[in-house]
Amino acid sequence: MTTFLIGLFVFLIVQRLAELVIAQSNRKWMLERGAIEKGEDHYFLFIALHALFFVSILIEASIRPYEANWIFYIAFPLFLILQGLRIWCITSLGRRWNTRVLVLPDEQPIQKGLYRYIRHPNYVIVFYELLIIPILFQAYLTAFIFPILHLLVLKVRIPVEEKALEERI
Repeated sequence: MTTFLIGLFVFLIVQRLAELVIAQSNRKWMLERGAIEKGEDHYFLFIALHALFFVSILIEASIRPYEANWIFYIAFPLFLILQGLRIWCITSLGRRWNTRVLVLPDEQPIQKGLYRYIRHPNYVIVFYELLIIPILFQAYLTAFIFPILHLLVLKVRIPVEEKALEERI
């Protein structure tokens, strides 16, 4: 891996860890305001998926030497766009953004930013991140497997979220 890619990998790990800290702070804030948490039993799937995602990239990228190619120059701008969209999702939800399913009983779902157009935009963005990020590292098997695993986890997660939002009323 090049120095740039090592730096990018470290940045992504730090970013994801920082997001967990923000999510925990937001969780505490929401629980103090009477939020109800659902789906605790499947939360470990998200943690495992994302932890194994980075382990998989590291293993796959270390197996063969990195050779710069044209696909990086397509994937990197897409990665930057996804980062912008991801930040937009997080800031649109503000203190209500979380990695868990938490619902404030007396509040309506957020309808600004991408949430005005798409029901679960962050999940769409994460799907594409799980495809694009490994391509940056030439971890093509990871790019194939993890978006599929993400969809499988979402088959559990989205119904829990939808039910929690419905019960909020």
